[in-house]
Amino acid sequence: MARRVGIYTRISRDDEGEALGVARQRQDCERLADLRSWQPVKVYEDNDVSAFKRNVVRDEFELMLKDLRAGLIDGIVAYDLDRLARQPRDLERLIEIFDDRPRLEFATVTNDINIATPDGRTMARIMVAFANKSSHDASRRIKRKHLELAQQGKDSGGPAPYGWRKDARNKVDPEAAAAIREAQREILAGVRIGTIRQRWWEQGLGNPRAGTKRMAHHHVEHILTSPRLVGYRTYHGEILYGDDGQPVMGEWETINTVEEWEAVCAAVAERKLDYPNKNRARKYLLSGIARCALCKTKIRGQINQQWQPGSKASKYKYQCSVVNGGCGKVGRTGEPVDRLIAQLVLEEQRERAATAATPVDQRWSQEQELEAISQEITQLLEAEKSKQISVSTLLQLLPAKERARDELKLARARFYKEKKQAEAQAGAGDLTVDEFFDLPVERQQEIVLHSLSAVMIHPAGRGKRIFDPSLIEPVWR
Repeated sequence: MARRVGIYTRISRDDEGEALGVARQRQDCERLADLRSWQPVKVYEDNDVSAFKRNVVRDEFELMLKDLRAGLIDGIVAYDLDRLARQPRDLERLIEIFDDRPRLEFATVTNDINIATPDGRTMARIMVAFANKSSHDASRRIKRKHLELAQQGKDSGGPAPYGWRKDARNKVDPEAAAAIREAQREILAGVRIGTIRQRWWEQGLGNPRAGTKRMAHHHVEHILTSPRLVGYRTYHGEILYGDDGQPVMGEWETINTVEEWEAVCAAVAERKLDYPNKNRARKYLLSGIARCALCKTKIRGQINQQWQPGSKASKYKYQCSVVNGGCGKVGRTGEPVDRLIAQLVLEEQRERAATAATPVDQRWSQEQELEAISQEITQLLEAEKSKQISVSTLLQLLPAKERARDELKLARARFYKEKKQAEAQAGAGDLTVDEFFDLPVERQQEIVLHSLSAVMIHPAGRGKRIFDPSLIEPVWR
């Protein structure tokens, strides 16, 4: 009976995502298995996965070890030993299994190393140690090269980040840039990143390499707040500064102005402080806005238990709840209340827009002060570099000026955040009611709160079934 073997293939980097490298390895391994009269029963493929990085888990490698240990396969065929292991600890885990099962088979395409024998294991340990050193050396050289490229404002290569063209990563992709700007406006208008993430997934936006896999929350947040949007070069996730104390500018087109980017970053950071580890998802328009007219407790939306698909009953309702400290005496079907409030708010905002004066392009009043102190920092650094002042003098003067600069930058970010938020939350008067309800519910709530501070719901009395708008009292700002 032919020995059942697994074929292991791996390549560290596959920028195109076409898996051509592992396919070639598989073909060569299948030929070797045929020459040995072994039967390949499974291919374990780790494409675009490093064997050197300690924090990377190779799922297929781990599965192969489990199958070997369980006796589901009788050996391994790999293209080369360094495809299997570049960390000595991974090789030792493999050798331990071969110790427990002495009849296991092992072969590689490129050499005659056989870890099923004592001499082969010794040679394998030496080869993996050299491969590990080679990876360390290459990693050090690559890091130094990337730092040098970063200091020059150049890209480090690889797939183009979302927002830039795949064929020219220094050129903006107009469609992706528009999606980013729209999502940023939604952030400033109160929409959750989770809502944007869901919509992007449904529309196929975001990470071009994600395929059908939904992007993680932090990936979407990074896209919308990346310093690359304003041309800042980063290194290991941090903005890189030059000798003059100014951010190093990259050699690519920008998507945002500094003011726009700072406003979005400040809004995201502020939301994390206000709602740490808290789910801000909302299902109903007036949850937390509506109040009971009798006890003044906030009313939240809830599913109407009597609703069934195809029935005429309301799908949800607003109910004063005893559980939330209310009197439990006031409730109303949800849809007509929401529609009434939407009509009233949109009409009020249309009237306000018609009478409002033309807005002035207001700038932050301390811009010159920030520019002046930034220049002073640059002059101090240049003075130390040219030996006009000592390092000791520089370190005495620099910290206070850096603190003042950072405080001014924070104030500027806060100013533009509030300005951009006001712009994003206003201007809803040209929406129809149907267009209003097509918006994310967080955006709907922000529009309502731009005009109303609360909605008082009065009791309807017993037996009344017809919706009475007079019992819904908007409290205008």
